[in-house]
Amino acid sequence: MFSQRIRQARLMAGMSQEELAARLTELNHPLTKQAISKYENGDMLPKPTTIFKLAQALHVDTTYLLETPTLHVDWLAFRRRVNLSASTEERIKSYGEFKAEQQFNLQQLLHPAETPHFPTQQRVTTVEDAERAAEALRAAWHLDDHPIENLLGMIEDHGGIVIEWIEATTDFDALLGVGNNAAPIIVVNRTVPPDQLRFNVAHELGHLCMDMSGIAEDELEKLVNRFAAAFLVPASVARRELAAERHHIDWLEIGILKQKYGMSMASWLLRTKELAIISESLYKVMRRERSDNHWWMNEPSEYDYAGHETILRFKQMVLHAAAERLISDDHARKLCPDCFEPVSPVIATTSPHLTARELLKLPREERDRIMSETLEQTWGDFDIEVFEANSEADFDDDDPSYLDDFTR
Repeated sequence: MFSQRIRQARLMAGMSQEELAARLTELNHPLTKQAISKYENGDMLPKPTTIFKLAQALHVDTTYLLETPTLHVDWLAFRRRVNLSASTEERIKSYGEFKAEQQFNLQQLLHPAETPHFPTQQRVTTVEDAERAAEALRAAWHLDDHPIENLLGMIEDHGGIVIEWIEATTDFDALLGVGNNAAPIIVVNRTVPPDQLRFNVAHELGHLCMDMSGIAEDELEKLVNRFAAAFLVPASVARRELAAERHHIDWLEIGILKQKYGMSMASWLLRTKELAIISESLYKVMRRERSDNHWWMNEPSEYDYAGHETILRFKQMVLHAAAERLISDDHARKLCPDCFEPVSPVIATTSPHLTARELLKLPREERDRIMSETLEQTWGDFDIEVFEANSEADFDDDDPSYLDDFTR
């Protein structure tokens, strides 16, 4: 309905009702804050000219404002800092709803029978319960004890919707919701380091997979963090990598494990303490070392996780729908402008870039070698004897245009 659409578009644009009214005045279509409020509350419908100006002010299509929403999102958990403003929080939620609905509509168009593959929530009250819940998710997804290479892609493969927030901010980590009582939706801050991103996403999976009703907030967060660490690095894996008990661990070893499993050095250190691999006293010593080195701000860059967290399903579905003429090319480009960037063929060559006349000045053997290399990379196996079968008269040095194909 229009009331929901205009509010969503305004919040997504980061505008207050006053700011939207001011923007409409700039567009020579004055409108009061009270009128906008009535539109958003469903008390009044605007004229067609006003709808057009509202769409222009909010940078959306008029069709978007007039469409009936197909997806209702219940937001379940918001991992953020206290400094995050209420307006930014609403912007992130509105953006998440907007992008999730686009993907949901494509899924209904292309894969209407698809259902998310996530295990039923388990009742969790202890850290041991959280460990078991993480193991259950890994088992449901057939992960065995291997490192998770692309967590975002894995969630997509199991029917979840992943949306990237690309505005740089340190006050927002991730947002979890469920669409139409079924589809898990995760909005993730793409601008944080990859190991932090992965932990944030695993944290939201914990909220999704565990029933922690009635548990105090601070204890709840401990359980979810335990789930996230156990999901990324199961207890059996941590003990296999480090042994059941250690009297000392070098930070270099922890750095290597960060690179392998995509979990921060700080989280690895806490994991060893939680699993009693190291003692409480050693944990405190190493935590103090971490603080003295200021690694709580930035861990050593030589141990940065080099894996690639990618989401591709939305782009794939846009291209699929456009190719099958299920949506128009114009609509596909609006949904995903980056999907249709032209790909220019590039011919790699080890030959120097020479003009035709420069090429003619080279000795015949060198000239033949360069032309042969270029032809081979362009057309595959090439026999220079094809050229040698021609007479010298076929190649006019005064008119070197025949060499253009080799020097462009």
